[in-house]
Amino acid sequence: MSLHLIKLCVGADSIQDLRDWVAERALNAIAAGLEPHSVHTTRMVPKRIDELLENGSLYWVIKGQVMARQKLLKIETVTGGDGIQRCQLFLGTEVIETAPQPKRPFQGWRYLKHEEAPRDLGNLGEDLTALPEELRRELAELGLL
Repeated sequence: MSLHLIKLCVGADSIQDLRDWVAERALNAIAAGLEPHSVHTTRMVPKRIDELLENGSLYWVIKGQVMARQKLLKIETVTGGDGIQRCQLFLGTEVIETAPQPKRPFQGWRYLKHEEAPRDLGNLGEDLTALPEELRRELAELGLL
């Protein structure tokens, strides 16, 4: 079983905001002559890196609900110019929408077990991605999704 990370998507009000951010980072990587990806920097370094890179993802909490995920490609530790060690999470460019799942605010990231992760919308048997994001949120809050 793979292991995942979960993190608040601070500053994003929608999945489209996240997609725009990811696209911008991918274009910056391409301009620098690198493979398209996005990098998210965080302070704490996960100790279970091998499990995370075994098909793990970073699940994003947007406006109080887990709404999307990105595949974890690589995890590196770097030391900034200020001498502080940080962790860089290299993420795939595809933002995969998930079934909305309520999540209370927290700081930093947390591990997320595979069996506790929300399912991808495309795997729910219906084309729920055609529904507007706000409607999916409301349906999830009512326990109907």
